[in-house]
Amino acid sequence: MSDDKRPEQQGAIRPTGKRQLTGASTTSSTAYEQRRVVRVDDNKDADGEKKSSPATFIPEVASEMKKVVWPTAKEMVQYTAVTFLFLIVLTLLVWGVDTLTGLGVEWALVR
Repeated sequence: MSDDKRPEQQGAIRPTGKRQLTGASTTSSTAYEQRRVVRVDDNKDADGEKKSSPATFIPEVASEMKKVVWPTAKEMVQYTAVTFLFLIVLTLLVWGVDTLTGLGVEWALVR
């Protein structure tokens, strides 16, 4: 690259936002701090975690359990069958690798 084409000498072209082009000031950190809203929640402790009493625990659990979509009997049988099939395939895979490894070790040590 020749010296006359260096960006440092010509003033590097930098992308500018619309505010910089129009001369409007950008948001400064002090302006942001002035506009920031601090929310006070009475149901939170000093660490900011929500407080809960033992008396409200059971009703909250009951309301959450109502939201759960439970599988039907047919879906449950399908899920169980898929799980058992996966376990059988995985067991066969581990058994095969173990058998081949054992044969390989035996071949290497006994010959």
